[in-house]
Amino acid sequence: MRKPAAAKPARKPKTKASAKPAEPAMDVAVGSRIRDLRRVRRFSLETVAERTSLSIGFLSQIERGLSSPSLRVLATLADVLGVGIAALFGASPNGDGTSDQVVTRGLQRPELKLWRTGVSKQLLSPAGADNRLNLFLVHLEPGGSTGDELYTHDGEEAGLVLEGEMMLTVDSETWSLKTGDSFRFASRRPHRFSNPAQDAKAVVLWVNCVTGAN
Repeated sequence: MRKPAAAKPARKPKTKASAKPAEPAMDVAVGSRIRDLRRVRRFSLETVAERTSLSIGFLSQIERGLSSPSLRVLATLADVLGVGIAALFGASPNGDGTSDQVVTRGLQRPELKLWRTGVSKQLLSPAGADNRLNLFLVHLEPGGSTGDELYTHDGEEAGLVLEGEMMLTVDSETWSLKTGDSFRFASRRPHRFSNPAQDAKAVVLWVNCVTGAN
């Protein structure tokens, strides 16, 4: 009498590969925009590295979307490229970098998400590489920060805390800003900001005026 064949072990269901996070796509888009602006200005990587004190290798990684730059690094690059940070959000509406757009719809806001540091900026004003006045909605995740190092860039800035709390340092002084508090300072003054809360987001209406953009 033949023995019944041993039952084959049940196959484990194949698990789908976890989807890659969407954030690196933002790094690729920002890096591509920086590379385009550099080439338009006919700057070599060596020139940008010299003017920013960043290494050529790091700049190359940023342009290829392999590194997620901090807001401090992006502000430094924007200065050297002669634009406001809003110009890094995406392609200019017109070939000459200007825009005659008046209205930006809520669902059409370009966003710059610095996912490693918990900071994101939505551009509320029409995009354009030559725009000198830009309005942002800044979201700070719990613990989100521009980093421990103070940084500077061209222009002036002002803002209003809409939700939560923000710690703002300018020069050697630090303030705790709560909902309803506002601020203004020259961007050439060393500064940084952060959300000290560990369980609540901060939202800030932020204005940047670039005085030296080309």
